[in-house]
Amino acid sequence: MDNNDEVENNEDGHLDQMYTLDEALSVVGFGRFQVMVLCYAGLGSIAEAMEVMILSFVGPAVKSEWGLSSTQESLITTVVFAGMLVGAYSWGIISDYYGRRKGLVSVAVVTTISAFLSTFSPNYVTLIILRMFVGVGLGGGPVYSSWFLEFVPAQKRGTWMVIFSTFWSVGTILEASLAWIIMPKLGWRWLLALSSIPSFAALIFYRFATESPRYLYMIGKISDVNNILRKMATVNQTDFPSGLLVSDEVPERDEEFAPVERIGLLSSGSNKVSFFEAGISSVIVLFSSRLLKTTLLLWVVYFGNAFAYYGIILLTSEMSSGQSECGSTSLNSKNSDDASLYRDVFITSFAELPGLVLSAIIVDYIGRKRSMALLYFFSFIFLLPLLKHQNEFLTTGLLFGARMCVIGTFTIAGIYCPEIYPTAVRTTGYGVASAVGRIGGMICPLVAVQLVTGCHSVPAIVFFEVVIILSGISVMLFPFETKGRKLTDTVDVCSSS
Repeated sequence: MDNNDEVENNEDGHLDQMYTLDEALSVVGFGRFQVMVLCYAGLGSIAEAMEVMILSFVGPAVKSEWGLSSTQESLITTVVFAGMLVGAYSWGIISDYYGRRKGLVSVAVVTTISAFLSTFSPNYVTLIILRMFVGVGLGGGPVYSSWFLEFVPAQKRGTWMVIFSTFWSVGTILEASLAWIIMPKLGWRWLLALSSIPSFAALIFYRFATESPRYLYMIGKISDVNNILRKMATVNQTDFPSGLLVSDEVPERDEEFAPVERIGLLSSGSNKVSFFEAGISSVIVLFSSRLLKTTLLLWVVYFGNAFAYYGIILLTSEMSSGQSECGSTSLNSKNSDDASLYRDVFITSFAELPGLVLSAIIVDYIGRKRSMALLYFFSFIFLLPLLKHQNEFLTTGLLFGARMCVIGTFTIAGIYCPEIYPTAVRTTGYGVASAVGRIGGMICPLVAVQLVTGCHSVPAIVFFEVVIILSGISVMLFPFETKGRKLTDTVDVCSSS
């Protein structure tokens, strides 16, 4: 049969149309299969959230037990973020070049072993080293997100990615609840041990994780893609498209705009390149002429999101704690008892839920760019009145309103980033952007805590407002909207906003 034919006859005499992977995913739809994928990816997100959240409780407990200095206590958190910087980049390379499943199992192994062993740390140095490796494992969060994304049809991808983001909030609430119950009676070692259970579960259930059809599609394993699509159709009780699965990458008419990034990428599944070569190749693509603007803008947005998110949390804590020596009336006199601390963290964790609901409502309605810009605008408005002293009720409401909006921008950026990058560098690009965000999270306490406790709350608010404005501008400069777009294997340079 002629390869140029658009159709071919099947055994029943029907015409078999050619179709792309995105069209196939639309036909099989979102059903029970994707729900199972969502649950596994969500389990990884819960594990990540709990291991990050635990830092709020372990540091003070270890400081008291081992007589650590404030600097030593802070280092426990710093090494975790440093590990996440390394992990975010490394797991991205592994997932892009050796498959999503290998990335998932590597993340689960490193996180589970190091998290559980840290329970038995005999001294401070051992704890620091093991928690750093926990951070390396936690850097694999973008792998779970990108893997789930590649199973979801384009139509409602934004809404389902927001739903995926709720697992992070569930993890923070679970950790706060666990700390409230465990810490006063059993101590930090039991909290570390029980908090590693989701990581253990992710490792145990890994064998049920299916390789991403998008990744297999990219490396040319079409028969494996068809097998996965048939399984999805069977589980979802939907139709399997008849016809020939073809690439949806159409050559550009103008040679000037040919997608040169394709060169060297589709061989990523060969497993014949070294980790170092894979990393260099990915960096070259991320900084190529067609992705440089996108990469730099995403870095600004991720840095700004993390800076603003952790900053608002710290502002809430500092302006509510009554520890400031500025002489102004604190929002409330905080009980020094540990149970009160755990209760407060538990309650404030719920502040993110309205932001997630709002994101789910608008992300597929007005698009990613407009949604982020709108939420940045409202977070700016919420913080603006704090340039002057406000009463307790209004200050609390403004800070939680700002946090609600910032978690929304964080969530939507986590959808836009993997959507805009091509499959061959999707988890690497997402991972590096996430790593830049971790830098923002590390720098933020130096600004928020030092300025507020140093009686300079106004400059702190101004600083956060500037970061939010720059992030909003960067969003509007993104090259195109990804709402409803097909995921690509290469860079589509002809798309407009």
